[in-house]
Amino acid sequence: MLLDLHTHSTASDGTFSPEGLVLEASKRQLKYLSLTDHDTIDGLSQITSIPDELIFINGIEISAEFPKTLHILGYGFDQRNVELNNTLKELQNFRLNRNKKMIENMKALGFDITLEELVKEAGGELIGRPHFANLFARKGYVNSYQEAFDKYLDKGKPLYMNKKRLQPKKAIQLILDAGGIPVIAHPYQTKLSNNELEELVVELTVFGLMGIEVFYSQHTRDQIKFYKYIADKYSLLITAGSDFHGSTKPHIKLGMTVEDELLRPFIQEVVK
Repeated sequence: MLLDLHTHSTASDGTFSPEGLVLEASKRQLKYLSLTDHDTIDGLSQITSIPDELIFINGIEISAEFPKTLHILGYGFDQRNVELNNTLKELQNFRLNRNKKMIENMKALGFDITLEELVKEAGGELIGRPHFANLFARKGYVNSYQEAFDKYLDKGKPLYMNKKRLQPKKAIQLILDAGGIPVIAHPYQTKLSNNELEELVVELTVFGLMGIEVFYSQHTRDQIKFYKYIADKYSLLITAGSDFHGSTKPHIKLGMTVEDELLRPFIQEVVK
């Protein structure tokens, strides 16, 4: 089946609006689509219509505390869940304070960027690094959007600041309590050996992890084979997603084709 269960919109750090993403998925004839913005579900409420031929699955990607990178995807949850919304609001408030600090750091380097300009640039969306990059380019501090990331905004660059993350157990429980399905995203990004990753998966399943993103745009054949082995061994649901962001990651295209039988258990669990 042709689908994409891992995408981002302007509600976090993508360049397509939520509705624009739906239209693009329909244009590319995807059967299933999920919007999984970083630490926010604000984009989900902006989708007012879905083409009949496209099945939409609500989603989120929660950043978890971990030495390297650990993200937990959530699917099929109740968007009205109070605890979920309150926790995400806390993360957003932390992000606001981080953005204010980033502005101070920019001014120290001679860049004139204001919070009011960022709010206008975001157009009501959650302010993120893409909005900083757009302003940098528009004001001539860099020659392009990508240069803003390469020189200043990417991890390890002068203006990068970390964001608040939930403990893995909390992230998983939050999704479960909202009636959703927690899935470990792009496991290769944990930078763990196969044995170490298996140990992590065992730990996360104790917390309630239900799935693993076996198919991902950057996974190698060997990685896919191992992650499928992990899924089979620990009875985890298999998911597939590109991590589509739009023009910020032009090498990642929307949609991927995966054998129906591998994804059917997840689809049956989430689409009821």
